[in-house]
Amino acid sequence: MTHQRWTLRTENTSYTVRLSPDGPWAELDAWGPHGVENGPSALDWSRRTHFITPADAAPAEYLPYGLRPFTGSELVASRPGEDRGVWWDFDGAESGDEGTLRLAFRDELLGLRTVLHYETVPGTDVILRWTEFTAKDELRLERLDSAAVNIPVSGTARLTYLTGQWSQEFQHTRLDLPRGTFTIGSLQGAPGHAYAPWLAVQDGENPAAYGIALAWPGNWHITAEAEPGGLLRVRAGRVPHEGAVLLTPGETLTTPQLACAFSPDGLDGLSRVWHRYERRLTGERLHRPRKVLYNSWEATGFDVEAAGQLELAKTAADIGAELFVVDDGWFTGRADDTGGLGDWWPDPAAFPQGFDQFIADVRALGLDFGLWIEPESVSPDSRLYAEHPEWVYRVEGRPGRLVRNQLLLDLGRTDVQDFVIGTLDRLLGGYDISYLKWDMNRPPTERGRPGAGRVDLDAEHVTGYLRVLDHLRAAYPDVTVEGCAGGGGRIEHTTLARTDVVWPSDNTAPLDRLAIQYGFLHAHAPHVMSSWVTDAPGVFDPRPRSLAFRFVNAMCGVLGIGADLRTWTPDQRAEAARWIARYKEVRDVIHHGEARLLGTPRDPSCGVQYDAGDRTVVAALSTGRLDGAPLLPGRPDRLRLRGLRPAARYRDTATGTSYSGAHLLHYGLPFAWSADHDADLVVLVRE
Repeated sequence: MTHQRWTLRTENTSYTVRLSPDGPWAELDAWGPHGVENGPSALDWSRRTHFITPADAAPAEYLPYGLRPFTGSELVASRPGEDRGVWWDFDGAESGDEGTLRLAFRDELLGLRTVLHYETVPGTDVILRWTEFTAKDELRLERLDSAAVNIPVSGTARLTYLTGQWSQEFQHTRLDLPRGTFTIGSLQGAPGHAYAPWLAVQDGENPAAYGIALAWPGNWHITAEAEPGGLLRVRAGRVPHEGAVLLTPGETLTTPQLACAFSPDGLDGLSRVWHRYERRLTGERLHRPRKVLYNSWEATGFDVEAAGQLELAKTAADIGAELFVVDDGWFTGRADDTGGLGDWWPDPAAFPQGFDQFIADVRALGLDFGLWIEPESVSPDSRLYAEHPEWVYRVEGRPGRLVRNQLLLDLGRTDVQDFVIGTLDRLLGGYDISYLKWDMNRPPTERGRPGAGRVDLDAEHVTGYLRVLDHLRAAYPDVTVEGCAGGGGRIEHTTLARTDVVWPSDNTAPLDRLAIQYGFLHAHAPHVMSSWVTDAPGVFDPRPRSLAFRFVNAMCGVLGIGADLRTWTPDQRAEAARWIARYKEVRDVIHHGEARLLGTPRDPSCGVQYDAGDRTVVAALSTGRLDGAPLLPGRPDRLRLRGLRPAARYRDTATGTSYSGAHLLHYGLPFAWSADHDADLVVLVRE
C-alpha cells in the first residue's frame, strides 16, 4: 500500500491525516497549531502491545466493526439476517487546496462504499467532518456515526460539557476521565434540555482545548473513551429511532456534520472559535441589527386581547423597544394550555377590529410586529386533530399520552410539512409580521406511523423540520426567526444556520440566567442569544439583584424585555430607557466583536468583554455579597481584562478615566459593588 498523507489548514491550525501502514484505514497524524504536522506524530503507537489488533490501537479516523472488533467502532453494518461486520479496502482520495478531503473505502463482499468527508470553514479554525454510505445491496446500519476524533493525552482527559434540565440549561460541567467511557445524548427527538451536543477536551491542566459539536436536531450521542496508551477517542452521531437504518440497493445516506475545533487558548479561546464559526453560519443575516424586543407572555399569559396588548406595546415603545411579539394565546381556542394548538387563526374575540388592524396599531407606535407559534404540536380538541387524527405520532392499538396537554405532529410526513408551510405562508403572507418565534414544548412519545413499515422516524422528522425552515428562509428572507423548544431544548448548528436567534432557557431570573448564559457562551455566539429582562424571582439562586443587573446580564446577547411594564414605576421605566439606549450604542460590538468570558458565576465578580476595532465593552456583574462590605478593606473588586495592547491607552467613556492596557491586563477594572450597584456596563475607547 502507498502511504499517503494529507493536511487540511484552517486560519491557525493544521489537521493531518495519513493512510495507516498497518491496514486499510486512515488515522490522525497531527492536529494543532500550524507546524505541528512537521515532526514525529504525538499519536505514534509504534511501541505497541501484542494483545490487541493494530486497528484497535490506532488513532483511526473512522473504522467499522470487523476491522476494529474490541475497542469500539463508528460503523456497524450487515446484510439483513446475517452477521455484522465490514472489512474494507482503500478506494481512493480526492483533495482540494488543503480545504477539502474525501477518503473512500469499499467492501465488495458486503456491497458498501464509505466516504469520509473533511472540509475547512474559511475564516475559522473549524473542520467539518461527515460520512457517506452507498449500498450496492440491501444493508442494515446499526451504528452510523459522523466521525471519530482522536485526542492525545499524557495523563487524564478533562472533559467540559453542558448539562441541565428545563429552566436550568447549559450548566458548565467538568469531568476528569482517566480511563473508561463517558456518554451524553438525547432520545427525545431533539437535543433536549439535559445535554447540549457539544464537548470540549483538554489534556489535564494543559490549556489547549479541542472541541466538537454535532449538527443534528434529533436523537444523538457523543461518546468519549479514554483508551489504553494515552488516547481519548470521541465518537458522535445520530441515533436511529428504530435502532438501525435500512439502506436499499443504490441508496446513499449522509450523516450529520460534526464540527471539530481547536484553540491553544483554553476554553475561552475555544469559545471564540465557535463564535466565529456561528457568525459564518449566519451569513448576511449577521449584519441585520437584532432589534430590542418586548414579548408579552410574562405580562399577560393566555389572556391576550387587543386593548391590553396595545397598552403594553405603547409602554414598550416609550422605553425604546423596537419590536413587539405576541406570544401564546392569540389564536382560537387558546384560553389555557389545553386547547387551540393546530388551529392557527387569530381569535376574533380577542381582536374585534381584526388582526390586521391590531398589527397596524402596533406598527403605528414605531414597532415591528412578531408572533409566537408551535407548529409541530396539536391539541386533542382542535379542529385539526378532528380532521387529521392520523397526523400525530401513534402506535396502532396503543393509547397516546399527553405531554403539556398536547400531542406531536409527525413532521416526517410530507402532508404535515405542507400543512405547516401553508399555515406559515398564510400568516406571514397575509399579515405584516417581521418576527416569528418557533416553539416546541413536548418531545415525541408514542413514536409510530401505522402502516408505514420500518422507517427512520427521527431522521424523517428532522428532514421535515429543516424543509420548513428552509422554506421560511427562502420565501421570507427579511423575517427574523427565533428558535425555541421549551427554552433551550433544540439548539445546534443546523437550527442556528436557519434562524437568527435562539432562546436558551425559559428561566429569566437574574443569577439563574447568568449561569445559563455563561455555559451557553462557551458553545454559542452572543448574536444568537436572546435574553430578556423580567421580574422573575430566582429559582435555583433566589438572591435578589437590581434592575441594572438584569439589564446588563440581558445585554450580553440580544436584548429583550418580558416584564409586565404596567407594574413598573416611572423611575424603573426611565432607568430601563437609559439601559436600552446604551445597549443600542454598543450592540454592534457585542454582536460582531470578539467575546472573552471574565471569571465565572461562582466568583465574586464576573462578566463578558467584547472587542471590536478601537472599542471594548465590558459587561460586569457582581455575584457575591451585597451588604456593602468590600472584599478587601477599602479596595474595590477588579475584573482583569484580556487581549488588550499593553502599551495602548484606554479611556472609560462614562468617567473619562484613562488606563494603560498593561494596567487593565494586570490589575483590572475596579468595581465597588454594593446593594445599589451590582452591575455595570463599561465602554473603553483605545486612544
